[in-house]
Amino acid sequence: MAITLSSVVLSSATSAQDVGIQTAQGTVELPANPQRVAVYDMAALDTLQAMGVTPAGTIDDIMVPALREGARDAAPVGTLFEPDLEALAGLAPDLVIVGGRSSTQLQTVSQVAPAIDMTIDTDLLPEARARIDAYGTLFGKQDRAAQMRETLDDKLAALEDAAHGHNTAMIVMTNGPKMAAYGKGSRFGWIYGATGLAEAAPDLDEATHGQAITHEFIAEADPDWLLVVDRGAAIGEDGQGAKATLTSDLVAGTTAWSRGQVVYLDPAANYIAAGGYGSLIATLDQLTKALADSPAR
Repeated sequence: MAITLSSVVLSSATSAQDVGIQTAQGTVELPANPQRVAVYDMAALDTLQAMGVTPAGTIDDIMVPALREGARDAAPVGTLFEPDLEALAGLAPDLVIVGGRSSTQLQTVSQVAPAIDMTIDTDLLPEARARIDAYGTLFGKQDRAAQMRETLDDKLAALEDAAHGHNTAMIVMTNGPKMAAYGKGSRFGWIYGATGLAEAAPDLDEATHGQAITHEFIAEADPDWLLVVDRGAAIGEDGQGAKATLTSDLVAGTTAWSRGQVVYLDPAANYIAAGGYGSLIATLDQLTKALADSPAR
């Protein structure tokens, strides 16, 4: 008989080995140290790999290059948007983890095995820390979780130091020839908080897909730093890349462009696996190096 998430959460008879962990849907009681885990969320896969947890199953096409090797032996169980329930049932997992783009499939995969939603939303840093803690508790890897949190805190401190004295930034995501800017309340807003950089264009729309902008908009805002995410590159689409999209006389006249202060953030790490431990550390390192290598004026 299929075990649903609700039966796990609401059961009055939990074993002594059950642990309570924080998920995107609240606290959930689960048996500790599940042995066979299927993962449909790339941020979760990222953090689990960093913790030393090997998934038994995951999605067919992993678009984050850094995660492929660690999942080479995992059974394919569908995509982020469409789980293969037959393959998932054949895997017989103890637990299924969804999140982000796959979070809508929570009830579907719960027909096969207990499932949890580990989405990391716009409050990225606190939620990333919470996921580290949750996985450490669930898999009995509290010491490793503590090491990961300490490293994260050290990286954040180094970034703050490197950003000292720098002024404004604009975060832009390109999608072929289209551009959108993201503010403090957006999916990329954590970067403003982590660096201390001010928004070159305050009061942007907090829409999920950012605020559509033009070259004129960037020129008028004149950011000291342009931080760029190429969505097309993240999902493997052919077509116009971010640099070509941004290149224009108007953008060339900005402080960011003229000083060489345009940072093309790792697209997969920031678009697909945002909040995953390895992706987060890589982004912090990239930003720290860029800021440290360009003295404040």
